[in-house]
Parts: sequence; C-alpha cells; structure tokens
Amino acid sequence: MRRPVVAVAAMIAVAGAAVAGAAVAGAAAQHQQGSHGAPPAALPATPYAGLERRAVASLSEQQLADLRAGRGMGFALAAELNGYPGPAHAMELAQPLGLTHAQEERIRALQAAMKAEAVPLGERLIAQESDLDASFRERTVTPAGLRERTAAIALTQGALREAHLKYHLATVEVLTQDQVARYGALRGYGGR
Repeated sequence: MRRPVVAVAAMIAVAGAAVAGAAVAGAAAQHQQGSHGAPPAALPATPYAGLERRAVASLSEQQLADLRAGRGMGFALAAELNGYPGPAHAMELAQPLGLTHAQEERIRALQAAMKAEAVPLGERLIAQESDLDASFRERTVTPAGLRERTAAIALTQGALREAHLKYHLATVEVLTQDQVARYGALRGYGGR
C-alpha cells in the first residue's frame, strides 16, 4: 500500500526539480543576455501597460466620471438583476412602463436622493484611492498604513454600494408588479 505513495512522492520530487532547473536556466539565460549589453528580447505588453499614466492608478477615466456623477457602476446588480429596478433606469423607461405622474415624482425624488448620497461617497472613494496610489508611488506605504487605507476604502465602497442598493429597494415599492415585470423585459433580463 505504501508503494503508490512513494511513487507519487518521487514523481513530485522529480517534477519539482525539473521546474526549478528550468527556472535557473531561464534566469541564467536572461542574465547572460543582459550582461553582454544586448537588450533582452521584447516581452509582450501586459494588460496593465499604459495604466501607470492614469490620474489614479486603480480607476479608469470612466470610473472617475461615474463616481463623480453618482452612477451605479454595477454596485446594485444584486438588486437590478433580481427584480428591483433602480430609479435612474425606471425614469429612462417612464413612458413604456406607463408611470403615473405621482410615480414619476416619487422616483425622481429617489433618484435625486440617491445622487446626493452617492456623489460625496464617490468623491471620497476617489480621494482614498488617490491617497493609496500616492503612498505606493512615493514609496511611503507601510503595512499599517496599507491596512488603514484599504479598510477605509472598503468601508466607502460598502457605503456606496448600500446607497445604490437601498434606492433600488425603495423604487420597487413605487412600482406595480406589472411594471416591475415590464421593466425586466425592457431591460432584456430573462429572469432566473
């Protein structure tokens, strides 16, 4: 019974030695190329190439614009895709949904409240991400500072997500069941 275990252990040891040998050979070849003054072979661009020029490394220009405008950015997908329309999209579909004047007024108020809450949170998140980015760029980051910054970012992201989700929850209370079903169909959701 011990033979298979020994055989597997031997195969793992041989494979590990082969991988280590290949890594050493690769490093030696790379070092040798660089030591003769010849540039190393061009490596393919990584998916992150060029992102180092962003204003905030972790946020695209679109994300910055969305955060500043209070847009959802997918924060409310749990609600949106499970039959809880958001106020912004409900207003975009006001006519095909057949919203009454009273419904439109209530949903506009929800949309304004959501934006009033989301915009400052978005600005805070941008500032926090910018601070984290600067701490790495300036090489001043410490383990404690990293922990503080990422914890603060997580809290802001959570608050921002809650802000969007709770207005989906409030919007569904304004609509009829037929309007919610029509909303899903108009948005192209097949349902679960």
